[in-house]
Amino acid sequence: MVPALWVAMTAPAFAEKLSLDAISAYLNDLGSAEASFTQINDDNSISTGKLLIKRPGRARFEYDPPEAALVMAGSGQVAIFDKKSNEPPESYPLRRTPLWVILERNVNLKQRDMVVGHSYDGTATTVTAQDPKNPEYGSIQMHFTGNPVQLRQWVINDGNGGTTTVVLGELKRDVKLANSLFNIERLKVLRAPNDDN
Repeated sequence: MVPALWVAMTAPAFAEKLSLDAISAYLNDLGSAEASFTQINDDNSISTGKLLIKRPGRARFEYDPPEAALVMAGSGQVAIFDKKSNEPPESYPLRRTPLWVILERNVNLKQRDMVVGHSYDGTATTVTAQDPKNPEYGSIQMHFTGNPVQLRQWVINDGNGGTTTVVLGELKRDVKLANSLFNIERLKVLRAPNDDN
C-alpha cells in the first residue's frame, strides 16, 4: 500500500495560545528544514521516513523500507511515486491539497478565511485550515508550541473521511537542500521505462 502524505509531532508544554500572526511569521520564516517522521495512516498502520521542506512550494517525504513510496511537492503539484512500479506517479495540483497552507509563498492565516479553528489545550495551539472556496479538498490541523514557536504536529483530513497524522523528530532548520530533490519531472524521466529493445 502506498502511504498517504502528511505530518505530526509532540513536545513539552508552554504558556499560552499563539496568535495567528505569530504562527504565520513562523511558517514564512521556515525556509528549508529536515526531520525524521513517523506517520500514522488512516488504517492505523505506521510508516517512517525523512521529510525535507524547502519553502515556498517544495516538500519531499522519503519513506523507509518496507514502504516503497516517495511523495514530492514541487512546481505546483504533488506526486506519489511507487518505487516498485513502472507506472507513472499519481499527481495532484498542490493547491488542491491541504499541504499548500504550509508551503505557499506568503502565509497569512489571519488575512484569509482559511482558518476554521484556533484553540489552545494548555500545551499546544491548534489551527485548523482549509481552502474556503473548496472545502472538499480537505483540511489541515496544525499543532504548535511556543517559546520559540515550533510546529509539532499536523493532521490531514483528505475530504473523503480519511485522516493521516505524521509525528516529526527534531526539525533541523536552514539546511542546504538542492532544488533537484524536488524536481518531479526529472524523476519521472529517470524512472521512465526504456523502450529501446
